[in-house]
Order: sequence, then structure tokens, then C-alpha cells
Amino acid sequence: MKLRLVVLLALILTVSCSKSENDVEIIEENPTEEIPTEENPTEENPTEENPTDTGEAPTFIAGEDPKPDGKTWEKVAILSDEFDGNSLDTDKWASKVNSWVGRAPGIFKDEAISFENGNLLITNYMLEATETINGNTYTHGGGLIRSINAAAPGMYFECRMKANKTFMSSTFWLINTRNEGTGCDRRTTELDIQECVGEITTSANWASTFNRGMHSNTHSRNAECAETKEGSKGNTTVADIVYEDYHVYAAWWKSPTEILFFLDGELQKIVNPVEEFSLPMYYRLVTETYDWNPVPTDGGLTGSFENRTTKYDWVRTWKLIDN
Repeated sequence: MKLRLVVLLALILTVSCSKSENDVEIIEENPTEEIPTEENPTEENPTEENPTDTGEAPTFIAGEDPKPDGKTWEKVAILSDEFDGNSLDTDKWASKVNSWVGRAPGIFKDEAISFENGNLLITNYMLEATETINGNTYTHGGGLIRSINAAAPGMYFECRMKANKTFMSSTFWLINTRNEGTGCDRRTTELDIQECVGEITTSANWASTFNRGMHSNTHSRNAECAETKEGSKGNTTVADIVYEDYHVYAAWWKSPTEILFFLDGELQKIVNPVEEFSLPMYYRLVTETYDWNPVPTDGGLTGSFENRTTKYDWVRTWKLIDN
């Protein structure tokens, strides 16, 4: 059994308080660099996970479950994993994506992936020797896990994750495979549930809280047809330091036109993407480097294994069925 934090909830009215290696080639898999789109981020103190969590229902605090009357949540087994084993379940996950080895100077390496105490770990590290691929120079190792099976509209996605403490990212998101589409469906849709960093090295004001809370977005790009709208809409919730504890990051793909984002079981924002999110998408669990968050002068990965590691306790996916 996994260790759970004991949470004391007191209500006092007088006190305020991220297919096999033979996949079709992915065009422009490289995700959009995260830039918050909300001018006024939400200030939030997220509630910790229920210590009695059994994985039999999604994580919601009282009154926050958005399911309609007459419906209940059913786990989607092929898109859920408790990570209790010692290796990737290859019926569910793979660690490579054709055409995308990582955004320089960070490259995806299987050596970064391990398992410990019921967690999937991705541990960032300095490469022993610089690598050059397609003219790009790589000095840092990170990791990528992708789902083999696709998610669909109507599903609810959640991940219990503890971010690493470095300038590299900790992420949980979904993206489609552009080459699977035809006609005007030959486009890219990306649903970023959580993207964050442990150390902020940029001086950009918009990134000043990127190590706190939840940074979510929806992206439409690489359109085949002129009538397809492109752009981004998302939300930033400013809350706890991301590497100090585990948090549950979630989103309900309610419909092609509506996404609900949740932090620790509490609704943060309802987002209407600029274009319909109607195409199948695949999970990504990724640590990478960002152009906007430069490598520190010491390389940025001099800390301990613990500080360089993003921990994924579980990923769970749900769909609504009739009671």
C-alpha cells in the first residue's frame, strides 16, 4: 500500500481561512512553450489528497464532482496506471516518440526513467558527453512517457505528481497525432493539464509563478485548412510550491468545446478552446528544457537524485456511464 498523507479537514465558520515504436510519424510533436494566457491568475490554497483514496473514484473534494445526475464514473483501465511495478506496462506506455527527441539542450533518455515505492520516476541528469542531432546540441537528459491508447472527449484525466526541483519541467498533458487526421482534421490539438518548473531562471514576469500551483492551457495549431482557428486559451492557479509535495492535477474533457481544470479535487477554471477539441489525444508525462527558462551557469542539475526527480504516483482516467 502506498503511504498517504493524513489530512485533517476542519470547517470553522467564524474563521476565514503526460502505440509501439512503429507508430506513424508525428509531425511537429514538439509542444507549444507554455505561456499563461490569464492576466489575473487565481490565488488558491489547494486541499491535499484524501488519505482514504482507494483509486475507485476520481479525486474531488465535497461538492466539486461535476458528473450529471444519473451518471457515475468508471475507470478506463487502458489509460490508468498505479505504477506499482518495476517497469513500464508496454500495453499502456512507451518512452519514445518518432520525430521528437526533445527540445535542445534537453534530450529524452530511457536512462532517466525508473520505478520506486509505487512511483514512476523521471530523473533529469547531465549527459556524460554532448550529443548533436539534426544540428541541435544536447547536454541534459530528461524523459518522456506516452500512452499507447488514445483518450476521447468526455473523459476525465488526473495525475498525482510531485515536481522536480530543477529548471527543467514537470508535466502532465495530452496531444493528438496530426498524421492520423485527414482533411481539416489534419491539425494539432494539445491539452496541457500541468506544466511547471522547480527553478525559475528567466526574468519574464509571466513566468514568475511557474514553480507554484497549476499552469494549464489548450492549443490549436498546424492547421491544414484556413478556416481552422489557431491559438491558445488556458489558466494559471497560484498555489503551493510544486516540488514540496504531491498534488492531483486533473481535467475533464467535457466536450469538444469545454475543458474543466481541477487542482487537488477542486475546480479552478472552465476553458473554451479556440477550436474544437474533437480529435483523439494521447498522454504525455515529460520532463524537458524550455527556451524561456535558460540553463543556469552551473548546468542546473547539481542537486541530489531526489531534487532532480519528478515523481508520478498514478495516472487515472475515467468516463461517465449510467448508474
